[in-house]
Amino acid sequence: MKTILDTILDDVRDEVSSAKLLRTPADVRAMCADAGAPRDFHAALAESFGLIAEIKERSPSVGAMRAENVREAAADYAESLIVRAVSVLTNERHFGMDIFRLRAIRQSVPKPVLRKDFLLDEYQVREARAFGADAVLLMANVLDAARLRGFYDLARELGMEAIFEVHTLEEIGLLPAEARIVGINSRKFRSQTGFAGSTGASEKDFSVDLGVFSLAEELPAGCLRVAESGISPATLRGVRESFHCALVGTSLLRDPRGPRACLREFEEIGQGPSTFDPAG
Repeated sequence: MKTILDTILDDVRDEVSSAKLLRTPADVRAMCADAGAPRDFHAALAESFGLIAEIKERSPSVGAMRAENVREAAADYAESLIVRAVSVLTNERHFGMDIFRLRAIRQSVPKPVLRKDFLLDEYQVREARAFGADAVLLMANVLDAARLRGFYDLARELGMEAIFEVHTLEEIGLLPAEARIVGINSRKFRSQTGFAGSTGASEKDFSVDLGVFSLAEELPAGCLRVAESGISPATLRGVRESFHCALVGTSLLRDPRGPRACLREFEEIGQGPSTFDPAG
């Protein structure tokens, strides 16, 4: 039986094939040359504890976001003191956003922008820079060690940063020793259950296991640690004790008060005292 990840990756391969028909690899290389200078993603995260705030229309885990929150998100993220960078989902079939939305959002916010997608092809790394991304996500549960290294080297060559995403101790072992930013994702993509949003909607996310954040101490020495998925104001205090940053999307985009009110809660907790020593 297919997992949700298997389904997404099959669809991504189709999307990449279609993209190459519209913009050849040569076209994308030329676009990279005209994309302008990237913003320093690593420096933005290293400044102090903060959020990578996400924009997406929907997700396989819970379903649709609030449309008004999605519309307000870029402006609210641009103004927020705790938002260090913005993550844009570019997987249209499962998250409702495409690479053109990334470019529009990048032009509307002054902060670094992450292309969050399931990158399987070198083409997607170049495409990210061509449309203005300052960083890309490299997932250790879909890429082997050689491709993690190759895509990382390409991203750095293009002036971008990369977040390596892991879920297990085995995946941490696949990372280059000099990885600068590593995220632990609590979402159980290999599970065959818990993804209510793939067929409907849910107020609760059943596809996360926050216990995997205990792997933080196993990450490469000196890297910036990012906690991904399942983060809300209620769970942020625990995250602050082990991570430099949290990637947050659903909490902001489904809050009935709107992103700005939710961000104020994150600011109160994120700026409070912590025993975590980022330099340690």
